Amino acid sequence: MLPPEPTPEWVLARRRALGASIRTARKARGMSQELLGERSAADRQTINRIELGHHATRIDTLFRIARALEVSLSDLVRE
Repeated sequence: MLPPEPTPEWVLARRRALGASIRTARKARGMSQELLGERSAADRQTINRIELGHHATRIDTLFRIARALEVSLSDLVRE
């Protein structure tokens, strides 16, 4: 079995952009990472890794984050 290929830079850049959108929306609502985690069934460390673009998260988690922030998922991923 071959080792997995490294994640392309464009994917990493999109992860960072998504994380920045989540962080901006969270701060605009005066929410801490811990509170967003509680409202989206994730822990604070997961929210932190997503915001930094270090975590390839599941779509289900993104749905819950968008709902907790009261924004559409498309608003978070818009380029």
